[in-house]
Amino acid sequence: MPAWAKRFVALPGLLALLFVVWAEPGKAQTSDLVSNTALRVCADPANTPASSEDLSGYENKLADLIASKLDLPVQYTWFPMATGFIRQTLMAKRCDVVMGYAQGHELVLNTNHYMTSVYTLVTPKDSPLADVARLNDPRLKDQAIGVVAGTPPSAHMARHGLMAKARPYNLFVDRRVDSPAENMLRDLKAGELDAAVLWGPIGGPLVKQGYPEFQVTPLINEDMPPRLFFRITMGVRQGEKVWQRELNSLIRRHQDEINQVMLEAGVPLIQDMGDALMEIEN
Repeated sequence: MPAWAKRFVALPGLLALLFVVWAEPGKAQTSDLVSNTALRVCADPANTPASSEDLSGYENKLADLIASKLDLPVQYTWFPMATGFIRQTLMAKRCDVVMGYAQGHELVLNTNHYMTSVYTLVTPKDSPLADVARLNDPRLKDQAIGVVAGTPPSAHMARHGLMAKARPYNLFVDRRVDSPAENMLRDLKAGELDAAVLWGPIGGPLVKQGYPEFQVTPLINEDMPPRLFFRITMGVRQGEKVWQRELNSLIRRHQDEINQVMLEAGVPLIQDMGDALMEIEN
C-alpha cells in the first residue's frame, strides 16, 4: 500500500477500498467477506464424478485450476448436496464459491456459465438402440429405460409413451450411501435395462471411468419442453459482485483450459443454445 494511504487507517471504509485497489500481486481482488488467503470451496464429499473428498472429481480439478490462476491454495468445506446445502455452507460464510451450479438459481449469485451440457442416452455399443438420438424414436417403445424420477427427461418419456416399462430411480438420496446413476449403469450392464437416460456431466464421466462397452449420446435433438440442456456456473453469495466479476474474468480468459478439464473427464459439452455439440479446437 502507498505510504500516504496508511494515514487513513482510522477510516475502515476507505481502507477496505484501498485494499481492493492495491491488493498484493497474485492475490484475488475480492469483496470483504471473501478470503484472500485461500479459494474456499463448498462441495459434496461424495458427489462422484463431480466432486469427491479424495479430490478426484472434475469440479475438484476445476477448483485447482481457478485457484492456480488466483495464486491461492484450495480449502474445502464438505457438506452433502441436499436441502440446506447453500444455507449451511455459502450463506454461513464457511466458504466462498460452489463450483457447479445451474444458471438462474435464486439461492446464489451466478457467475457467467463455464459450460453447457445436456442429458444423454446411454446404451451398449452393440445394442440395436446404439444409434438412437431422440426420445421419440419408435425403437424405444417397449424398452426398459432407466431414468431419475422427476428430472426433465421423464416428461419427454411420458409424452412419448415410454414410462410403462421405464424404471425410475430416486432423485433425492444421500450420495454417501447411494448413487442413482451408478445403480442405473450397473443395471444396464446386468441386462436389466435396455438404455439409461442420465445428466451428461454425471453419465459421461461414469461411463468413461468404468464402462467402456457403453456409449453416451447427447440428446440435443429434442424440440419440445422441458429443455434438456443447462448452462452451469459457479455460485457465490448474493451481493458479492466484485467476487463474481473476478470469477467471470477468469472464466472468460481460461475457457479453453476449463473445456479441457471437462472433456478429459468425459463431460459432453454443447453449444450454448443446446442444439449442437461444441466444436473444440485442438
